[in-house]
Amino acid sequence: MNKLHPVGVTLLGSTGSIGVNTLDVLALHPGRFRVIALTANSRVQELAEQCVRFQPQYAVMADADAATRLYEVLKKAAPDVLVLSGPEGLIKVAALDAVDFIMAGIVGAAGLLPSLAAARAGKRVLLANKEALVMSGTLFMQAVREHGATLLPVDSEHNAILQCLPDDYTPGAPPRGVQKIILTASGGPFRTLPVNKLHSVTPEQACAHPNWVMGQKISVDSATMMNKGLEVIEAGYLFGLPMEQIEVLLHPQSIIHSLVEYADGSVLAQMGNPDMRIPISHALGWPERIDSGAGSLDLLKVGTLQFESPDSTRYPCLTLATAAWQAGGTAPAILNAANEVAVQAFLEQRIAFTAIHTVIRQALDQCGVHDADTLETILADDATARAVACEYIESGRAVTA
Repeated sequence: MNKLHPVGVTLLGSTGSIGVNTLDVLALHPGRFRVIALTANSRVQELAEQCVRFQPQYAVMADADAATRLYEVLKKAAPDVLVLSGPEGLIKVAALDAVDFIMAGIVGAAGLLPSLAAARAGKRVLLANKEALVMSGTLFMQAVREHGATLLPVDSEHNAILQCLPDDYTPGAPPRGVQKIILTASGGPFRTLPVNKLHSVTPEQACAHPNWVMGQKISVDSATMMNKGLEVIEAGYLFGLPMEQIEVLLHPQSIIHSLVEYADGSVLAQMGNPDMRIPISHALGWPERIDSGAGSLDLLKVGTLQFESPDSTRYPCLTLATAAWQAGGTAPAILNAANEVAVQAFLEQRIAFTAIHTVIRQALDQCGVHDADTLETILADDATARAVACEYIESGRAVTA
């Protein structure tokens, strides 16, 4: 790296857990990186504070009213920051000439368009938004190849796999000599709760992850294991492997973040404390290793590592995700859309925790699956699935499921 020209970085979703952790790592390397743009959905105060500290060229609020409020705050606090809004603003800052790296940290389908724009602009895409691949895996990987983008996964599991692969690994192609990849999962906060008590769990309980500090939506996805189901689909696209070569294993300690089994019987594992700054720093520095600010792993303190098979009765969302991947086409996009609607309804206490998977199943049963060969088709089926999920919830049929 030329020290006179630090790497330009756009953070998509800078006020979320991924964004905050990324800024922590960037702050450790002030001469190496420069923040070009920060984006958020509606958290005006948090984004304003980040803008004052990091002085980006651009700040984007997905919500237009929030952008107006941010502009008023920054007029005095950081007048040189240009405030943009909406999907157009997100796409713009993802493809700026001054930007080299994109941290794609927006949660859910909202992150698809700017992440895809970054890939089409040939950027280094640090992908924490798994939904981009779940919804449009074939199109996304095609954009990476055709436009010379660099795709590096930031999810702790996929980043762990990357760290265990040969140096000549090419995204989307089966890695040389790999027999199987194993995605680990903590099992969430309800791993040992009797299944007959899951119906009455609260959003607060579901968001109390035992190991990781995450946003509400991802925390609920971890509790249902939908998060792992989406990661299975993501892994299939990233590493070019069929479902039978991808395994999910419960590992309550979250110390081994994933494993790779080779044809010779060797199994390589990446280990570390459950701290997202580790995979973030790996993706930012790759192929170098840079300081993350995370603490060292004390194996004596950890003591014991446990492993279990996931129970489909406890985690039906994982089964739905693998079925959607097998169905192909827009089925994963339908799955993801219905899940986003169902999780929000649960967080708003409009449905029970155990109704989440019934809402998703309803959408998968009712929505027609099409070839996921155009962005328009994917977005259309996403919208249809949301409508079906909303109607099912509003009908009252999902409340007591």
